[in-house]
Amino acid sequence: MTVAPGPTVVLGDRFATELPELAVRWRAEDAPAPRLLVLNDALAGELGLDPAQLRSEDGVRLLVGAAVPEGATPVAQVYAGHQFGGYSPRLGDGRALLLGELTGADGRLLDLHLKGAGRTPLARGGDGLAAVGPMLREYVISEAMHALGIPTTRSLAVVATGRGVRRETVLPGAVLARVASSHLRVGSFQYAAATGDLGLLRRLADHAISRHHPAAAEAEQPYLALYESVLQVQAELVAGWMLVGFVHGVMNTDNVTISGETIDYGPCAFLDVFDPASVYSSIDTAGRYAYGNQPIVAEWNLARLAEALLPLLAEEQEAAVAIATEALNTFRRRYSEAWVAGMRAKLGLPAGLDDTVATALIDDLQALMRENRVDLTTFFRRLGDAARGNAEPARLLVLDLAGFDAWLERWRAAGPDAAVMDRTNPVYIPRNHLVEQALSAATDDDLGPLQSLLEALARPFDERPGLERYAEPAPEAFGSYVTFCGT
Repeated sequence: MTVAPGPTVVLGDRFATELPELAVRWRAEDAPAPRLLVLNDALAGELGLDPAQLRSEDGVRLLVGAAVPEGATPVAQVYAGHQFGGYSPRLGDGRALLLGELTGADGRLLDLHLKGAGRTPLARGGDGLAAVGPMLREYVISEAMHALGIPTTRSLAVVATGRGVRRETVLPGAVLARVASSHLRVGSFQYAAATGDLGLLRRLADHAISRHHPAAAEAEQPYLALYESVLQVQAELVAGWMLVGFVHGVMNTDNVTISGETIDYGPCAFLDVFDPASVYSSIDTAGRYAYGNQPIVAEWNLARLAEALLPLLAEEQEAAVAIATEALNTFRRRYSEAWVAGMRAKLGLPAGLDDTVATALIDDLQALMRENRVDLTTFFRRLGDAARGNAEPARLLVLDLAGFDAWLERWRAAGPDAAVMDRTNPVYIPRNHLVEQALSAATDDDLGPLQSLLEALARPFDERPGLERYAEPAPEAFGSYVTFCGT
């Protein structure tokens, strides 16, 4: 048998070098018996990594942090954050490590990051470990989001560690290797600002501009341009979530990226029944992060970023507050524009349709969906059939047939484009019951359901024979769904 040689991976240490105040040098805990569960071959190829080498013994050791490439500087990142509205001045990577930065095919830096790699000095009493189920959840959901076209961190691999992890019971442990444009967060800026070190705050902002929003460097006010860029990418991101029915579940400021990528898939889920009050997280007892609250919470989180950036916006605080407030006040317009554009595409509305007509169609449909508690994904996909002349599949999902038929007549009069709808409305999303089935089987060493689910989700807009079960809503027996953060 030919054994692939260990991977040659070059990892930079730009974050650790440029921002040492936000980096704690650390190494992953040893994994007693690492075993590769799933590897993202396509992503590995995009990163210039050889999947065969990553499957080798040395490759698997790299993926759990046991084999660190020469010259790399693994660090736990330090940040602060508002968690469910309460400020924590020092959070950070309690169970994660930034191994270093890869250079992508397009020349961009990409973080290679481990989750569940053991306790760090920032663990705050946690064990620093992760179980197989939650790490595979992040793999499944993040790769589904990528296929849906929503900016996200990516999952490279999940490796079982051979170590038990004590939660309600003892579960098999795992490490997730993920890739991101960076792990800079609103909480990173909150921490830097709280130190009172203006030089650190400025270096962090310059680092963020260089990595994510380089056009801001040419602006008359670069740090204001940085803030406006983050407002825009976050408005577009959250609109993307809302359009596919994604509920993040824990929109703390330490989970809001400067790049505009979705990060940390803990107690997340996708809507079945359309209900703005939907909450799936076991710890969100007040519904702060309910599906319908996500745009409002995003704005609140971005206000916290504005507070952190104030010293860079103007010398006088009153002037800085005025500048930041004016910028923040554009968020709702930015979000609305992104969301309305997405809804117009989901409904196949022609570009020339009057905004007033389009807005009325969208608003009235939202009310119908809420009142009739329709399955979001199935309903929009079946509207594509209605655009082709067959309204019955969509009508079967609603109780208020008179109300729906009246709306349908107005919508058809607008001339919807069914082909655009097919490219916009997915057939397959990570249905909560299917995700749970796959994770349960994988925890018992049966990876078949996981692989089948991943294959369906990789092409979410292409309806394929034999995959009907992946498009079906949860059975009634599935009941109320609750997710957990995994720590």
